[in-house]
Amino acid sequence: MTDVSLVLLSCRTSDRSPGGALGAQTLAPLIGKRLGIEPRTIGSAVEPRETRYEEDLRESRGCLLEAGGQVDDALADGRVPVIAAADCSISVTTLPAALRHRPDAKVLWLDAHGDYNTPDTTGSGYLGGMCLAGACGEWDPGLGDTIEPERVVLAGVRDLDAGERELLERSAATVIGASVVETLVAVKNALDGAPAFVHLDLDVLDPEEFPAAVPAPGGLSSDKLYDLMEAVAEDSELVGLEITAFEAPRDEDERADMAETAMRVLDPLLDRLSR
Repeated sequence: MTDVSLVLLSCRTSDRSPGGALGAQTLAPLIGKRLGIEPRTIGSAVEPRETRYEEDLRESRGCLLEAGGQVDDALADGRVPVIAAADCSISVTTLPAALRHRPDAKVLWLDAHGDYNTPDTTGSGYLGGMCLAGACGEWDPGLGDTIEPERVVLAGVRDLDAGERELLERSAATVIGASVVETLVAVKNALDGAPAFVHLDLDVLDPEEFPAAVPAPGGLSSDKLYDLMEAVAEDSELVGLEITAFEAPRDEDERADMAETAMRVLDPLLDRLSR
């Protein structure tokens, strides 16, 4: 079995609703059970709140740096980092940490949203909608290294603000929409067998099948996402994995059904790690 570092990141980054933290708390032990390891919990949960990116960068700096540090430590020790977190903001430090160790890797960004806004384009001021642009050096969050956009493959993206769409069109990143008939083939071609760090925001799934905090119609079905994950597991070395935006409902039965769906789409990657 691959040596894995499994982390539940409980500290707040920029989450605005309680469901994301509950989702991460639900998934981490299920992933641990699947891999036969115990997740380590980093930080303490706090109340979510609606704040702008400036405040989140200031108040969540330690948590964001800790996320990148976990990836850094795992890869330095020859382990594969797997992180469950409430929202995507962690990627502003995790992606640079991963590619610092593995410059040959590509980032597979599975998300309904591009998260490619900057302070000049954001309408909401939400750090979670700016994190990939920050990781790619389109703006400076003040957290260290950045990555080259050409190393990024976005797939399942279907909800872009005008400003971030323009930025992505100018960038060297590859963008594959959810409506592309051959999403799987397009992703395989874009990755071209390179090692992959996978960012899975679960709102890449269609909200009719998997409810989301910020729903975007026209997402991938769980069957389609499973097939895509299976192809990635077959073709690419898995450098790391982060799972975010499981907007868990309070109802236990509903939460269990959503967790089952999430674990199913993760299964090809977890199977690869458990070999």
